[in-house]
Amino acid sequence: MADPLDIFRALADATRLRILALLRRMELSVGELAQVLGQSQPRVSRHVKILVDAGLADRRKEGSWVFVTPGEQAVVAPILAALDQWGTDSPNHWEVADTARLAAVRADRTAAATAWFEAHAGEWDAIRSLHIAESEVEAAMAEALGDASIGRLLDIGTGTGRMLELFAPRADSAIGIDRSPEMLRLARAKLSADGLNNTELRQADLYALPLDAQEADAAILHHVLHFAQQPEDAIAEAARVLSPGGRLLIADFAPHEREELRTRDAHARLGFSDEQILGWFRNTGLVPVQVETLEGGELTVKIWLGRKADPARLEVQAA
Repeated sequence: MADPLDIFRALADATRLRILALLRRMELSVGELAQVLGQSQPRVSRHVKILVDAGLADRRKEGSWVFVTPGEQAVVAPILAALDQWGTDSPNHWEVADTARLAAVRADRTAAATAWFEAHAGEWDAIRSLHIAESEVEAAMAEALGDASIGRLLDIGTGTGRMLELFAPRADSAIGIDRSPEMLRLARAKLSADGLNNTELRQADLYALPLDAQEADAAILHHVLHFAQQPEDAIAEAARVLSPGGRLLIADFAPHEREELRTRDAHARLGFSDEQILGWFRNTGLVPVQVETLEGGELTVKIWLGRKADPARLEVQAA
């Protein structure tokens, strides 16, 4: 726990109070904070370092960018509650200005995402035209997960954040990981526009997830596994972070012979058989729960759902 003196020293500056207020609205890069605050990036970086040292903020490098988020809830929540209690009904002039500039940052993100999609729409459409409508795949995934609360959700290879957009509203919290900073910027634009404040994005590898063991209640691999050189290792890493009883949902292609997807679109695997996926489930401590086949088009989409075995339940059954 941070020293209370460090916390109050960190807050004894108007700029750092503004930064904390901005971070509670959305995750921001240091450059974006500088844009909103109207200050130089080195100066903002110094303020961020003080907040990080006090435990009020976390800083994460993502490619050439550095993103800043609020610190641990145990430290930040009491401070925010006190600030809310001491606040006035009418916003001050800094809050009004920061809100307007923050809207400009959101607009910049959306514009960048739109430009990227326009440039790559042909590639996405070419692959989607080969299989059943994505809306039907998403509906099958939603049915597999059921209507109950998801708990803590992990989207592995989040890409543009579509799975978070669909399922984060049913989760207590959600985290999306991707190796590509560009993809994360696209996802960030989409999620901030949707107001999904319970989501977090991190740059990480699917073979080394940034979570402790048993930290997630559900994990999703949506059209990601065919890019993996070692798919069993990816499934094993997902199983590691699942809590007992936690679920792994995979949507990917059945075996096919579209070799151009390997050469043109960097698919490492041309689909997976049920035997492969269910075998990997068993090898990594996952119990197969559901298999579904979605035909339509030249490529067949499969849904596989596995649940992490609960040792306590197994002991009871054995007794």
